Amino acid sequence: MILSLLLASFITFAELNCENIFDCRHDSLKDDTEFLPESPRHWTTWKYWRKLNNISKEIIACGENDGSFSPPDFIALCEVENDSVLTDLTRRSALRNARYDYFMTSSPDLRGIDVALLYHKYSFTPISHYPLRVEPVENMRPTRDILYVSGKVRTGDTLHIFVVHAPSRFGGERYSRPFRQAAIRRLTASVDSITAISPDADIIIAGDFNDGPESITLQPLYERGLFNATKNAVGRNGAKGSYRYKGKWELIDHILLSPSMAGRLISSRILDEPYLITEDKKYGGVKPRRAFPSFKFDKDGFSDHLPLIVRLKY
Repeated sequence: MILSLLLASFITFAELNCENIFDCRHDSLKDDTEFLPESPRHWTTWKYWRKLNNISKEIIACGENDGSFSPPDFIALCEVENDSVLTDLTRRSALRNARYDYFMTSSPDLRGIDVALLYHKYSFTPISHYPLRVEPVENMRPTRDILYVSGKVRTGDTLHIFVVHAPSRFGGERYSRPFRQAAIRRLTASVDSITAISPDADIIIAGDFNDGPESITLQPLYERGLFNATKNAVGRNGAKGSYRYKGKWELIDHILLSPSMAGRLISSRILDEPYLITEDKKYGGVKPRRAFPSFKFDKDGFSDHLPLIVRLKY
C-alpha cells in the first residue's frame, strides 16, 4: 500500500531520438532504400532486432533513480518508421514485459520517419490523440507531423502532451530556420487553443527541435510561459548535451513544461550510462555510441542522441 502511494506521487517522462529505426521492408511511397538488405548499409533482420533490443535497454534504463527503479511512465520517441516498428518494439523486443501502449503519427516526411509516445496504462488513461500537420513554407520539404495526446494521469488531472521532431538544419542553420519556425507556429497554435479554454492546463512538450535552448526558434514557446525543464541537464559520465557534432555537445532535444507543471519538477538529466557513450577519438572526450557510426554496424550501438529524463511530482 505504501509502495503504491509512493509510485503514485511521481511521473518519469523521457525523450529519445532513436536515430533511424527502420524495418527491412520497402515502402514504395517513401525513400527508405537506405535501410534495406541490398543497400550499402546491408540492413538485415538481425541488425534490425539488435537495434530494437538496444533501444529497449536504453528506454528501460531511463527508469533508474538513485538506486531505485520503476519503468518510465512516458517516453517520447523520434525517428521511428511505422506502426510495425512500434509493435515490434513494445510487443516483441526486450521491452515487451514493460507493457507499454503507444500512439504515433503517419507523416508526409519523405523518408517515412515519425514520432511516437509510449505510455503505461497504470499511469495514463488517454482521452484523445491526433497529428498536427505542419504546412510547408517556401523551399521546405514535407516534414514530420506533431503528435498530440491528452488523457488523465493517476491523480485524475488532465495532461496534454506534444511530441515534436522539427525539420533538420540541412542546408545550414539560417537557411533551414524558417522550416523549424513553421513547426513551432503549428505547435503554439495548438497550445494557444488549449490555454484559451484552460489557462492552467498541464502541458508537456518533448522532442528533437534541432535547435538549442537559447535559439530564436524556441522563443515563442517561452513567451507563452513554457519552461525548459532540460535546459541545464547534464549526464553523470561526461555528457554535456543530448547530441555531439564535431566534438561539440549540443542540447537540441528538449522537454518543456507549462507554468502549472514547472512547480512539479523534481529533477532533469541526460542519461549517459557508460554503455551509451564511447570515446571520441578525433575530438577527445566522449560521444553517444551510435549503431551506425559509419556504414559499418556497431552491434552494441544505440543512437546519435542521448535520452532526456525528467521526474515530476503529482
